[in-house]
Amino acid sequence: MKIAVLVKEVPDTWGDRRIDPVTLRVDRSADLVIDEINEKAVEVALLTKEAHPGSEVTVVTMGPSSALAVIRKALAMGADTGIHISDDGLAGSDAVQTSAALAAALSGRGFDLVITGNESTDGRTGAVPAMLAERLGFAQLTFMRTLDVSTDAASGERLTSTGHVEVTAPLPALVSVTEQIAEARYPSFKGIMSARKKKVECLSIVDLGLDSSETGASHAWSAVEQVTERPPRQGGMIIKDDGTAGTQVAEFLIAAKLI
Repeated sequence: MKIAVLVKEVPDTWGDRRIDPVTLRVDRSADLVIDEINEKAVEVALLTKEAHPGSEVTVVTMGPSSALAVIRKALAMGADTGIHISDDGLAGSDAVQTSAALAAALSGRGFDLVITGNESTDGRTGAVPAMLAERLGFAQLTFMRTLDVSTDAASGERLTSTGHVEVTAPLPALVSVTEQIAEARYPSFKGIMSARKKKVECLSIVDLGLDSSETGASHAWSAVEQVTERPPRQGGMIIKDDGTAGTQVAEFLIAAKLI
């Protein structure tokens, strides 16, 4: 079984995240790490590989040269090979363009299963998995909290606003996973050392067969037009119980239209 996993380099969620007021894009000058949901997606791919001997896991990312680090992290966890889509002409791509580039990189390689996170922590569109499945012509199972993969189908529990539903789809399929899916393993020392020797293929716009006049921020289907700084937090109202505290609380809640 051939399995592809999408990973992404994002600003560390433990740090301050902001939009650059000049480029109107996510400020990536802070610490960059592999998105946590992608680590879980890699774990699911590795568990599937272990359940199906002879399978191969390929890690795929789109980003600048620094994004190679997230591929190496996934390879250290146990993935076999990597694909790095890197081209200055792709900078500022939106979900539509990103899905097109990813589809171009994945098409024709014989993947049986593509695994992604349900959404990235920097973009949070949650749209790329469905867009990619449509472009590849794959069945899609999105927002999965459990997953079981047989030789010809994938099934599990799909998270919904009211609980979950049992879903099944034939392979080839694309699966997006939620935080509940699994806990990612830590790379071993042996894994870290071996990751340096594993093959990573680098692809440009030309390699993907894309039209450079239709890629990048200037040709995006969606864009941020304005950024406003978050207003500073103000001190809350302090109520001292002088015998009228209950009344003061009630008046405060009424003014705030909470009751």
